[in-house]
Amino acid sequence: MPGSSLLKDIKIVDMTSILFGPYCTQTLSDMGADVVKIEPEAGDILRLIGSSKKSEKMGPLHLLVNRGKRSVTWNLKSEQGKEATRRLIERSDIFIHNIRQEAAERLGLTFEDVKKINKKIIYVHCQGFSADGPYAGRPAYDDLIQGLSGMTTLSSRVDQSGIPRFIPMALADKVSGLHAVQATLAAIIERDRTNKAVHVEVPMQECVTSFVLTDHIADGIFDPPGEMGYDRQLDPGRQPLKTKDGYIILAPYHDDRWLRTFKILDVEHLLDDDRLRQWSTRRKHFSLMQKLIEPYIEQETSAHWIDVFNKNDIPVCPAYELEDILTDAHLQATNFFQKKEHPSEGSYIEMQPPIRFKGSPSKPIRPAPTLGEHTEEVLEELGL
Repeated sequence: MPGSSLLKDIKIVDMTSILFGPYCTQTLSDMGADVVKIEPEAGDILRLIGSSKKSEKMGPLHLLVNRGKRSVTWNLKSEQGKEATRRLIERSDIFIHNIRQEAAERLGLTFEDVKKINKKIIYVHCQGFSADGPYAGRPAYDDLIQGLSGMTTLSSRVDQSGIPRFIPMALADKVSGLHAVQATLAAIIERDRTNKAVHVEVPMQECVTSFVLTDHIADGIFDPPGEMGYDRQLDPGRQPLKTKDGYIILAPYHDDRWLRTFKILDVEHLLDDDRLRQWSTRRKHFSLMQKLIEPYIEQETSAHWIDVFNKNDIPVCPAYELEDILTDAHLQATNFFQKKEHPSEGSYIEMQPPIRFKGSPSKPIRPAPTLGEHTEEVLEELGL
């Protein structure tokens, strides 16, 4: 699964850092865009996350999220830096950044400033909060947005502990990055239709709140509002099932599959309960049905149940540890994880783009750059 060439004519100036913006530009780079990443002299702090294998500032997140890009370093406040940035914007299609508005004003990189340089620029501003609200201009991090979106209370609703806690991944950053990708692609169409500059604002709070509440707003959507929270997702009984040697995820969900599950386990008599005799009542008691089958699932191994349930068309899979994912049979067959050689870091494993464009030309993915690796190359292209 190499990168595609769909965006091969699109040039991007990338002044984003950490994960939100870089995740967006990595995806666009995988689709073929030429991304030039302008970094401070110290480099994007993302370079320091995780342990570098050989070179300083070449951490694992950088190897993944900044792959396919060219890295340049220059002083944005110096005359040469200002001129290089101006020329780069002039020849590019997209300028994407996560600089706070007041800093963008000081650097002369607001939408109005950039539009004067390139009247057809697509200006994508990755922000914590939209510009017209009281939080505008505040710093935003994944943890803060998880809190403001209600994400930190979801687990405590399940276990009824009342103690908020983070979802253990940079979910807010990545969700916002994907929103930035779709917004940028839509803006390309709009720019080509109108031949005018397009100003795109991608605020994390709104992106993640929309993501969380799509299912969890529930009856809160009505006037007057009812109870919020999607019952099935918050059901404490909806958990992986313990087997003899691990855990599996079993998802019968449709009524005919629930009935087959009880038949496979030879416990159909357990359905002789007023709450489970008919589908109209069974559908309200998924948690009860799962609780009833738990002791029987625990009597056999995970491999046994995965084989049995797959043969009976009942969705099932193992509950992987992170390390198990690397040896998953399907991902191995699709060559999702590929061993690569980085010019400075040596061997490493790279995840391939998850989306495939059938029939379109592909291209190899450029390895993540060392800090400032392409400065001279890009300055030469700019006539500097």
